[in-house]
Amino acid sequence: MATIIVAFPKIEEAKAVKNLLVRRGYDVAVPCTTGAQVILQADALSDGIILSGYKLSDNMLYTELNEYKPKSFELLLVASRDKWVDCQDNDIVCTEMPVKVHALLDTIEMMLQAQISRRRKRRSQPRRRSPQEQRVIDSAKALLMEKNNMTEQEAFRYIQKCSMDSGNTMAESASMVLGIYENA
Repeated sequence: MATIIVAFPKIEEAKAVKNLLVRRGYDVAVPCTTGAQVILQADALSDGIILSGYKLSDNMLYTELNEYKPKSFELLLVASRDKWVDCQDNDIVCTEMPVKVHALLDTIEMMLQAQISRRRKRRSQPRRRSPQEQRVIDSAKALLMEKNNMTEQEAFRYIQKCSMDSGNTMAESASMVLGIYENA
């Protein structure tokens, strides 16, 4: 599950929001008061949500925080409507001050579900091979087709099975096939 980083200029506010979220079952990192702390926390984590006020104690604005945060994090701004000027163009989600607990929790849940959906979509897309990896696989297929009288599909499936059995990538398994025939 993604981690939430809570950042407000006053530590008491940050701790209060953190405690609220923890009571609701969310994974929350150490509360932060400066933009630098938020960036350090985010760099140490894989993905999540940064829940931030308009301006932090080191005078970092939410727009700067959005610029410096890792791409795998989304920003949820908690501020009055007049501060939402740059939100639309920067994919920043906003919720209004004073905070309504249910609105905040619903927004966080929506953002987490969107992250899960994007993560699933990324995983379902096949990984692209580099041209070098593809050349190694093609060479191994050609060698298997020539030496073992296999069709291209049979050679591919053989390399694929070797890859799955050994836990290696297709290119690594193809390299092993090439190495076996070079040493023979």
